[in-house]
Amino acid sequence: MNTLKISEDVLYVGVNDFTTRLFESLWPLPNGVSYNSYVVKGEKTALIDTVEINHLPEMLEKFEAHGIASLDYLIINHMEPDHSGSIAKITERFPNLKIVGNRLTVGMVKGYYGIDDDARYEVVKDGDTLDLGAGKVLTFQTIPMVHWPETMVTWLADERILFSGDAFGTFGALGNGIVDSEISNFPTFVDEMYRYYACIVAKYGPQVQNALKKLAGLDIKYICSTHGPVWHDHAAEVVSIYDRLSSNQSEAGVTLIYGSMYGHTGKMAEIVAKRLEERGVTVKRHNAATSDLSEILADVWRYRGVVMGAPTYNTQIFPPVAGALHALQARGLKNRIAGAFGSFTWAGAACKLLTEGLTAMGLEMPAESVEMKMELTPEITGKLQQMADTLADAVLNN
Repeated sequence: MNTLKISEDVLYVGVNDFTTRLFESLWPLPNGVSYNSYVVKGEKTALIDTVEINHLPEMLEKFEAHGIASLDYLIINHMEPDHSGSIAKITERFPNLKIVGNRLTVGMVKGYYGIDDDARYEVVKDGDTLDLGAGKVLTFQTIPMVHWPETMVTWLADERILFSGDAFGTFGALGNGIVDSEISNFPTFVDEMYRYYACIVAKYGPQVQNALKKLAGLDIKYICSTHGPVWHDHAAEVVSIYDRLSSNQSEAGVTLIYGSMYGHTGKMAEIVAKRLEERGVTVKRHNAATSDLSEILADVWRYRGVVMGAPTYNTQIFPPVAGALHALQARGLKNRIAGAFGSFTWAGAACKLLTEGLTAMGLEMPAESVEMKMELTPEITGKLQQMADTLADAVLNN
């Protein structure tokens, strides 16, 4: 059982979840996920966030292992049920505990868990502090819509620890270590951070930028997120990744998203991919009918180019590709170089609709879209290669 400490006065009481298959009933968890909670000990003791309700017994075991017999405060940085699910049980177990959160937090606790006694709450706003004694002073800052409206962070100045809620989080359960300096698979967690950000946080890039500006003056030693490792050795790198993602910066490469019912559009996709690779462009291929959407989104948010291709289906875009396009639109994708192609037999629509959808997002489309009727011809092959050349120039030189 993981009962490691971050410091003598900051304890980890989070849990691993290896059984949930889909996060939010949407996103695969091949490496599991952690729900991180922390205890800060001064003269008084504060718990920062709880865990998903089914894992409460494991958290309570960690209380016992750490010798935590009482709690004075529960700090709620984020109300999503994977972190707030145990609030009612914790407040029952510690009847004198004060619940600390902002105005929106209090409304959500009452709505979700029916704790209506106003005397149980201590409402805080930006810059407010809570002195636990023995030099342990917590300072609160709201970071609304990262990624819920009530979200806030808690700063422990004397240890330079930022308790960041879901910000800087990642999929993936923890092993024997909780701090990044103790884990051997940092690159895997980086990949999972891209996937987590693209699926969960991406819509709120401007709000993430606002949060980063608000926190810019802090000399952070540890970032204690509610998912994934405690960032220490890689803290600055993780902040940089979030900065790049939320400001729509990207790497030179192309995410190719396509669908193909009988292989014809797939041939078009292969011509585009081959030409891009010949030009030295990294290409991430995704058949939208078989690739998980979370992997598609992670690559789109990582790479500068996005190319979409589909056959016409019932006068619309082939549904798996239409779903991927909708996911990009819903997350407000920006600052990308885009291309489109499509095929049809008797009435073309997919290529036109893909072009309109990508253009409506404000994406740059430097190449003419390519539409094919029935089967490949030398003319269509040439047009696809020309489109790929134009996209390669834009992606590599942007």
